[in-house]
Amino acid sequence: MSTTTTEATETIGTARSGDPAPAPAVMTPARGLIRATFRVHQSALWFWGLLVGLAAAGLLWAAGPGYDAAWAAYVKSGCAETDYCTIGAAYTRYDTAVSLGSTALTLAPLLIGAWAGGSLIGRELESGTAKLAWTQSVTPARWLAAKLAVPAAVIVSGTVLLTLLNRLVWWREERLRHTLGTRDWFESAIFAGHGTVATAYALLGLAVGVFAGLLLRRSLPGLAVGLVGTGVLAGTLQSNRHLLWPVDTIVSKTADRDWTGELVDRGFVTSTGERVSDVACTDDSCGRTDAVSFYADFHPSSHFWPLHLVETAIVLTATALLVWAAFRLLRRRTGGTV
Repeated sequence: MSTTTTEATETIGTARSGDPAPAPAVMTPARGLIRATFRVHQSALWFWGLLVGLAAAGLLWAAGPGYDAAWAAYVKSGCAETDYCTIGAAYTRYDTAVSLGSTALTLAPLLIGAWAGGSLIGRELESGTAKLAWTQSVTPARWLAAKLAVPAAVIVSGTVLLTLLNRLVWWREERLRHTLGTRDWFESAIFAGHGTVATAYALLGLAVGVFAGLLLRRSLPGLAVGLVGTGVLAGTLQSNRHLLWPVDTIVSKTADRDWTGELVDRGFVTSTGERVSDVACTDDSCGRTDAVSFYADFHPSSHFWPLHLVETAIVLTATALLVWAAFRLLRRRTGGTV
């Protein structure tokens, strides 16, 4: 090797040895907030995963061997030839597994509201952990956004999974359900567990809890208000569900009104055209003699999705307003430093 080549090689080696070492990877504030949220609330994450996992396992079993066993027991019992009979343990186990999925989705908003008010927000404000995070190059607004976005992603994934499995069971059990006349679509738990409403209410519980925690800044009061507030809002909306879509009405000359679906009101029409509800009466005409026809207001099964989508829109609007109010409250509490 020539002297010139040797010198060039040494120069290159020296230059390489003098290169600065690569900078270590720096975790961005967003990633740090996400990791911190998972780490601090890992017990809640495990509880949610266990709840969703148990309910999902029960629904999968119900959609497969559980339904097959219940149907076989029904056929074997000869219920088609009798007015009344009991299927036995097979159907009881199947019904328990199906109910587990609906119950999990019904209770989820209350549990989420209590957890968000008490642990997610209230405890961190009470202990000063939130203020410490705000001094570590994390703005209050970004902190709150992470507190909302991370749980919301986990909640939506779980509720959507259970909703899809509930619909799978509903489709699978159609023959048995119609034969036995069980589980009407308008029952509260069934209605919520087979569409978008369950996810919307779960997010509403999160928003109520977060706002309660920011407002009270203490864990136990935040937990209580998150639980009660979610229950009151959800109960109010669900009790007025039948008002969210126009009802169908049938009119008959006799009191034998034949409707299929959720009955909203029934009664009779007088000779003057007045509609009188007879729901609270002991007889169809409430002791009056001026009834000329009888009516029934009801929601048929075709109203399932209209009712569902309208209620979902209302719940998500309330959720968005609560989130907006939470950011406004945080901005006021931190003096506009967001």
